[in-house]
Amino acid sequence: MTPKLLLDALIPLMADLSREMHDSERYRRLLDTLRMLFPCDAAALLRLDGEVLVPLAINGLSSDTLGRRFRVSEHPRFRILLSNVPPTRFPANSSLPDPYDGLVEAHSGELHVHDCMGCQITMNGRPWGLLTLDALGPGRFDSVDTASLQAFASLAAATVNVAERIHDLAVTSEQERQRAEAYRLAANQSRRELIGQSPAHKKMMKEIRLAGPSIMTVLITGETGTGKELVANAIHAASPRARKPIISLNCAALPETLVESELFGHVRGAFSGAVSDRRGKFELADGGTLFLDEVGELSLAVQAKLLRVLQSGQIQRVGSDEEHKVDVRVIAATNRNLEEEVRQGRYRSDFYHRLSVYPLTAPPLRERGHDILLISGFFLEENRFRLGLLSLRLATDAQEVLLGYRWPGNVRELEHVIARTALKALAKQPERPRILTLAAEDFDLVNEIKPLTLEQEEQTQTELDLQNGSSLRDAVSAYERRLISASLARNGGNVASTARELGIDRANLNRMAKRLGLK
Repeated sequence: MTPKLLLDALIPLMADLSREMHDSERYRRLLDTLRMLFPCDAAALLRLDGEVLVPLAINGLSSDTLGRRFRVSEHPRFRILLSNVPPTRFPANSSLPDPYDGLVEAHSGELHVHDCMGCQITMNGRPWGLLTLDALGPGRFDSVDTASLQAFASLAAATVNVAERIHDLAVTSEQERQRAEAYRLAANQSRRELIGQSPAHKKMMKEIRLAGPSIMTVLITGETGTGKELVANAIHAASPRARKPIISLNCAALPETLVESELFGHVRGAFSGAVSDRRGKFELADGGTLFLDEVGELSLAVQAKLLRVLQSGQIQRVGSDEEHKVDVRVIAATNRNLEEEVRQGRYRSDFYHRLSVYPLTAPPLRERGHDILLISGFFLEENRFRLGLLSLRLATDAQEVLLGYRWPGNVRELEHVIARTALKALAKQPERPRILTLAAEDFDLVNEIKPLTLEQEEQTQTELDLQNGSSLRDAVSAYERRLISASLARNGGNVASTARELGIDRANLNRMAKRLGLK
C-alpha cells in the first residue's frame, strides 16, 4: 500500500473528527475504510470492559455478533492481541480457536477463519480495546504492511477518544463515577445489561436517562418477560443513589400475611415465628432504591400502609409503636393495567397516582425488530460457554423464524427457547461439533393465534344467531342474556356489582333479568 493511498483513505476519517455524528456512524465509517484498505472478509471494533470484550461495530460478521460478550479468559487470540502493542498476525495453521469461526457472513458453510490479525487500541497508555481483521482464505494478509495497520489503529484510537469525550460532556464526572460503581455492583450480582438498537429500545433508554437522575417514583409497565427488573436496575444505576443498594421485593411471591413484615420489618414476638427483630426492605434500602415487582398484586390494606410511607417517609415495624425515618426511592413494576384496576375499585386511586409519577413502558419484544437477533446473540454466547462449544450461531432461516415469531413471553421466552434449542440440537449431533449452527427446523415455534375479545365473541355469536334464522329481537335478547350472565359470573352473582359494571340501574337490571329468564 502506497503512502498516498493510505493518506487519501484516512483524510475523510480525520475530517470526521471535527464533525458531530453518532458514535455508531463514526465506527461504521471507520470499519468501511479499514476493509477498503486491507484485504479482509470481516472486521470488528471491540471495547474492553473489565474482563469482557464488547463489540461496538462490525463489518462482515453476522448481526448477532453485536449482542455477544467475549470473555477474554476464554479466547486465547484476544488475550494475545491485548498483550501486544504492535499488530499481531496468527498463522493460518494456528491451533488456537478463533472466536469468529462460523460468524463471517461471506460464507454460509462451516468454513473456519484461516487468516486472522488484529491490533490493540490504546488510550492513555492502557489497552482500550481491539481492531480485528479476518479472512476465510490463508495468505490473504501476506501483503499487509503492519506499519500501515498501526497507523490506522492510532486513527481508530483518536476516533474513539473523540466519541468518548463528546459523551463525557453530556454527563458530570460525579454521575460517571456513580454509574461506574453501580455497574461494578451490578456485575458482582450477575445482572444483565439492556441490549438493543431499535427505535422502541432507544426511546426506552432515553426515558431511563431522563428518569434516572430525578427523585421521582417510577412505575414500569409492560408484558411479562420484557425485562422490567433490568429497566429498574438501569434507572437506579443512572441515579445519584447508584452507590447505595437497590433492594427488590416480588409482591406476588409472598402471602399477604408476610408482605408487611417483608416491607417494614418486625420486632421479636410480633407474631408466631418472629424469634428476633428483623429489618424490612425499606430499612435495607435506606439511601438507595426499593424495587417493588408485581406491585399490582398488593392488597388494598397494604396499599394504604405503603401510601403513608411514600407520603411521610416514616415506617413502623410490625409489633412496634416506634417509627423510623427512611430515605428511599421507590421503583415499581407491573404487567397489569392499573388504571383499569382503579376503575374497577380493585386498586387505590391515590396509591396508583403516587406510584406513577413517572410512568415508563418496557416494550414487548415483537415491537423491537432486529433487537431479537442482538439479544439472541447474547443468549447464544451464554449457551456456547455453558455447552463448551467454540461457536454457537443461527442459520439464516433460523433468524427469519425468530424475527417472524410474536414472542408472547418476550425476552424471557427468547432466553428459554435459545437454551432449549441449543441443547436439543447438540444432542442430535452424531459427534460433538466445534461449531453448532441452529437451523429453522431446530426451533419448535408456532405463532400464537390472537384470541377474540369478549366483544368480538359476542358480535360473532350475534351474527351467527341472525344467520341461523333468529329474528332481530331474539338475537338481541340472546346477546343481552349472554352479556348479563357473564357479568354476574365475574362478580360472583353480586347484583349491585354487576349493575355497576354494566352501567345500568340495579332495578333495571332486575327487570331485564326477569324478562330474559335469568335468576
